[in-house]
Amino acid sequence: MTFSRAGCTHLIIVRAMFACATTAATGATSELPHIGPAPGFTLIDQDGKPFSLRNARGRVAVVTFIFTSCSSTCPLLTAKLVSVQRELGRDSPNVIFTAITVDPLHDTPATLKQYAEAYSADTSSFFFLTGSFEQIDDVSRRYAVFRKATPDGDVDHTFLTSLVDHRGTLRVQYLGTRFDTGEFLQDLRSLLEEQP
Repeated sequence: MTFSRAGCTHLIIVRAMFACATTAATGATSELPHIGPAPGFTLIDQDGKPFSLRNARGRVAVVTFIFTSCSSTCPLLTAKLVSVQRELGRDSPNVIFTAITVDPLHDTPATLKQYAEAYSADTSSFFFLTGSFEQIDDVSRRYAVFRKATPDGDVDHTFLTSLVDHRGTLRVQYLGTRFDTGEFLQDLRSLLEEQP
């Protein structure tokens, strides 16, 4: 179950309007929009090691939010991103995937490691991240991801997946889990082509 706010949707609409406008004016899409500096974070990965978004500088980064006990949408999103990671082929080392838990009280590094293994994620470039409740609350808020624990122990949260370029600039945000994988790969490759 998910919920979203107009602020999150607005970023998606801006991206769609930008693409339509450039297509109409030139007959082809131009480079992706620049939303602004991507919010930085330093969290703990599935191996218990610190991971900072700064580690991704020079590469394209994917930032999304999940939790391991989710039985509905998070598994779909995780499987989709692992599939994208594989489809990148030789470009895969140039893209860093990060999945930040919205349930830090339960998602320890060991739990995240089991989750990564269950989805056969290549953890040389896919990092499953946790931290203190305060850290997760802060990074979620700064990425416009809103989360709320439910009485049954579930976590309602916004499904927002962000693409960050090699300079640390937030470029595209995908709302939900049903985004087109082909478009997602095209956007990733477009950002890779911008790298020096």
